[in-house]
Amino acid sequence: MENGGLKMESDAQQRSSILHPPSSILASSYRGRLAPSPTGLLHLGHARTFWVAQERARANGGILVLRNEDIDSTRFKLEFVPQMIEDLRWFGFEWQEGPDCGGDFEPYSQSERRSFYVAALEKLRAGGFVYPCTCSRKDIRDAASAPNAGDDEGPIYPGTCRSNRQSDIVNRKFSWRFRVPDGETISFTDGNFGAQQFVAGKDFGDFVVWRHDDVPAYQLACVVDDAAMGITEVVRGADLLMSTARQILLYRALGLTPPAFYHCALMLDEKGKRLAKRHDALSLRTLRERGETPERLRRI
Repeated sequence: MENGGLKMESDAQQRSSILHPPSSILASSYRGRLAPSPTGLLHLGHARTFWVAQERARANGGILVLRNEDIDSTRFKLEFVPQMIEDLRWFGFEWQEGPDCGGDFEPYSQSERRSFYVAALEKLRAGGFVYPCTCSRKDIRDAASAPNAGDDEGPIYPGTCRSNRQSDIVNRKFSWRFRVPDGETISFTDGNFGAQQFVAGKDFGDFVVWRHDDVPAYQLACVVDDAAMGITEVVRGADLLMSTARQILLYRALGLTPPAFYHCALMLDEKGKRLAKRHDALSLRTLRERGETPERLRRI
């Protein structure tokens, strides 16, 4: 059957345990990951954060996993996948599991892991943690009651569709939105920045876990894959600190144990803006073509 565009797979028994990795194959006490998305060329900022992830895995005698986050077919390009792997290898990265070398937690490309995300959404729906939302981004921006979150976060969702039932929505596209516990403080200790806390409903609102175009959102896919692959520490940029609070709520709702988190300071350009994939001049490929060496770039 279909569920707001979501095609429900068969074999419910298999999906009930798909989120939990078998403990028998978790031989390493530390499992880190690199999780690039093939939506453009990797830049120096990515490499610096990924290098921290690799160094922490090495220091802990652990396993490093490469995950290809190619779930958004509207943004990624197939040619970026081999380029991404080539650029990472050139820079000096060595992973023990990934789409190019396999491993016990295959597949390592998100486009091949749909059954995992379906299982998670079914569990969230059964627990009443999500509701169907027909609001567009414009609707949210225009809502007079929508307060502003951080500059990069946009307006906080005002709860317009919280009382929606799926049966009430006919011939309209909708997303599935997670219902946050308003007023609850979500706290965690970051390995780099220390104690962190965010208030649900104030710092961030109800967030999308499954998009109206039948694609799982980043927050859900990231949590599901990190849990299913047995990741014990997530190393990523400081721009995702608030996402960590959202993801902790998802871990709890799904009955999963969150990993440790380590957020790195972002690399900025000459104007003080964080690097993005539009900064082609600082892409690893461009720097390599200029004759730069990985050894020198690691010291910048």
